[in-house]
Amino acid sequence: MQKVLLKEFLDSEKSCGFILLVCVALSLLLSNTPIGEAYQGFWQMEVFGHSLVHIINDGLMTLFFLLIGLELEREIYVGELRRWRDAVLPLFAAVGGMLVPAAIYYMITSGTPYVGGVGIPMATDIAFAIGILSLLGNRVPVVLKVFLVALAVIDDLGAILVIAIFYATDISWMYLGLALLVFLFLLVLNRSNVLKLWPYLLGGVAMWYFMLLSGVHPTLSGVLLAFAVPFRNHSVSAPSFRLQHYLTKPIGFAVLPLFALANTAIAFTGDGLDNVFLPSGIGALLGLLVGKPLGIMLFVFIAVWLGAASKPKALKWKYILGVGLLAGIGFTMSIFITLLSFDSTSLISGTKVAILLASLLSGILGYVWLTMVLPHGDKQKKTT
Repeated sequence: MQKVLLKEFLDSEKSCGFILLVCVALSLLLSNTPIGEAYQGFWQMEVFGHSLVHIINDGLMTLFFLLIGLELEREIYVGELRRWRDAVLPLFAAVGGMLVPAAIYYMITSGTPYVGGVGIPMATDIAFAIGILSLLGNRVPVVLKVFLVALAVIDDLGAILVIAIFYATDISWMYLGLALLVFLFLLVLNRSNVLKLWPYLLGGVAMWYFMLLSGVHPTLSGVLLAFAVPFRNHSVSAPSFRLQHYLTKPIGFAVLPLFALANTAIAFTGDGLDNVFLPSGIGALLGLLVGKPLGIMLFVFIAVWLGAASKPKALKWKYILGVGLLAGIGFTMSIFITLLSFDSTSLISGTKVAILLASLLSGILGYVWLTMVLPHGDKQKKTT
């Protein structure tokens, strides 16, 4: 069953990557036409006292975090992370892919007001990365796809922890305590073998509301809910399996495209574009474009050199470099952390442009490099 869901996940991420690319291009195009001001104003339109972009970022994106949590749970229990020996290599890769970009960003922004964005270049956008990898078709070894997925899932977990620890503001311990009480109650339901989904979903809504009032970003309630929903070896009847199956397409084809449209409404004029060249923009650009492949290659080498992990024979060093380059595509999480890091609209726009530029260059470099190093035809058959 895990193979079926992994294939569904990969297929969905591949399609989602292409849709996101279209959404980004469309949003940037509309923002830089005569209707650009009206288009940008649309996303700021208030509904029930909140702008549409705020509803998407703090509300709908909770479902995205829920899906990340479900996928992480699957990988831990029955996927590529279930055996410690198999998990060590992507774990080292993910840690290197977080620490080195963050270090580069910190070195560039240290002593400036922009240092708070240190988490921006830490995460990989799995939808775009898988989408580009899929362009290479059957030339891509299965071990390379699995390595990228495992790396990106751990990467997302790291970004989630960074958000939880470093981007919480004015914490209300009362509401945070209430959110954790709801989480504990859901765990009790899990242990009591309650297998219907609706109690967990209702509890998830309550946990989201209390988290919203606590000062901790409410989307984190999605991750907690994922680990409260019963897994039960991920059989087709398990609540976790059913929920992940239900969420995959709506998130890939609705939530993330809306996020892309709302958060890339950027006009390439004025202060927003100038801010690309501020330390925050340069740090994000170099962190993703240089820090990601450097960190991943360095930490994988360290893991193998120390004997902490074994590298599969089919996972050649030149393939790992290709994954490192693709990991520089930091779109969704990088933009999300940018929104949490800064208050200035023009600064946020400039940093977003830097992220888009880094992601575009990383995608092109990764694709070109893998096109050159992956085997063709009969050579592929011999290596699989």
